[in-house]
Amino acid sequence: MRHRLSRLRLRYKPHHSRALQRNLITSLFLYEAVRTTKKRAEVVQPQVEHLLTVAKTKEPHIAIRAINAVVTHKNASRKIMEVLRLRFEDRTSGFTRIVPLGSRAGDGAKVVSLQLVEGKEVKVAEKKKAVQRTKKTPKKVPSKKS
Repeated sequence: MRHRLSRLRLRYKPHHSRALQRNLITSLFLYEAVRTTKKRAEVVQPQVEHLLTVAKTKEPHIAIRAINAVVTHKNASRKIMEVLRLRFEDRTSGFTRIVPLGSRAGDGAKVVSLQLVEGKEVKVAEKKKAVQRTKKTPKKVPSKKS
């Protein structure tokens, strides 16, 4: 029975379910779209929304710890902090969408695409210029020629 259960669950052993969710979340951040079953997408979507909210609202060092606890690839956490955080700067929620694709041929499961929505365009070159530290070069002293 499912009376008053607030959270969606997958019918796997806990360690398998946790690994599957972490891998789906990581793939979503790396590729910005994942094709999976409807049930898995519904389970993962709130976690993705929460991670993006944490990345936007918390201090960077706190956000990185929270993200690295879930994400399994360092490039995914880097992308969240450098690209996605700026892309969704003006949004408070609704970072993902679920698009139905039909049924799978083998078992008839409903297949969907879990995608990150389009945010404002961020130019990477401009962002890198702002972030780069300016190197202080010593002033050259003119040499005395006799």
